[in-house]
Amino acid sequence: MENKMKDSKKEFITVWVRDPQIQKEDSWHPFVDYEICVHTNSMCFTKKTSCVRRRYKEFAWLRQRLQDNAVLISLPEIPPKTTFLSTSNAKVLEQRRQGLQEFLEKVLQSNILLSDSRLHLFLQTQLSTTEIEACVSGLTDYTVTDAVHRHAMSNQRFPVEEA
Repeated sequence: MENKMKDSKKEFITVWVRDPQIQKEDSWHPFVDYEICVHTNSMCFTKKTSCVRRRYKEFAWLRQRLQDNAVLISLPEIPPKTTFLSTSNAKVLEQRRQGLQEFLEKVLQSNILLSDSRLHLFLQTQLSTTEIEACVSGLTDYTVTDAVHRHAMSNQRFPVEEA
C-alpha cells in the first residue's frame, strides 16, 4: 500500500505536440503551427495544464537559446528545416510533429533545462520569441510567473486550478 502512495506522488511531465495547422502569413509563405499541451504535477511549472501554438522556427529558436545557456549539455535535435515544406504532404507533417514532440520530451527530462525560464514561457504562454527574451531579461513590467498566469486566464481550456 505504501508503494502505491509513493507512485501516486511521483512527479511527471507529459507533453503533446499535435494538431498541425496551415497558417498563411501571405499567399506565398504558408507555414504550419502545432499545438503544444503540457500536463504535469511538477513543482517546476507554474501552471499544471496549458496549451499553446508554436511554429517550427520558434522550436528552432528555443533549441538555440537552450543550447546557449547550457553549453555542457548535448541537446536533442529537432527535425531538419525543409526549404519547401509541402503543407499538403501528411506524412512529412506527421514526421515533423513526431520529431518536435520527441525533442520536447527529451528536453523536459533535464533538470538543468527545466530551470530555463525561456522553456516555461515557450510552453505556457503565447508570447513571441522577442517578448520571451524581453521578459527573461527583466525588460517587461511582468515576471515569468505573471506571463504564465495571464496566458492561463486568457486561454481557459482547462478547469481553474486551486492555489
